[in-house]
Amino acid sequence: MPAITLRYYAAARAAANGLDEEVIETESPAAALRASARRHGEAMRRVQVVSSYLQDGRALRPESAATPVAEPVTIDVLPPFAGG
Repeated sequence: MPAITLRYYAAARAAANGLDEEVIETESPAAALRASARRHGEAMRRVQVVSSYLQDGRALRPESAATPVAEPVTIDVLPPFAGG
């Protein structure tokens, strides 16, 4: 199975107990996100519901997140945040 790197930002990082990123070996971005929610619990589930995602720098749409990947990819987990 390919390695899917999840990179956490802002509230996602907090929900992941301060982790910047983690690697999960699974078949699809959706499966990696489910594994992350199981590992980190309710706080991560709440963050994931409101987050946007990038797969290797491109928008990851919900309808394509379940598509299996053949090689390693990086998923950025981007919760809403404000700043300047």
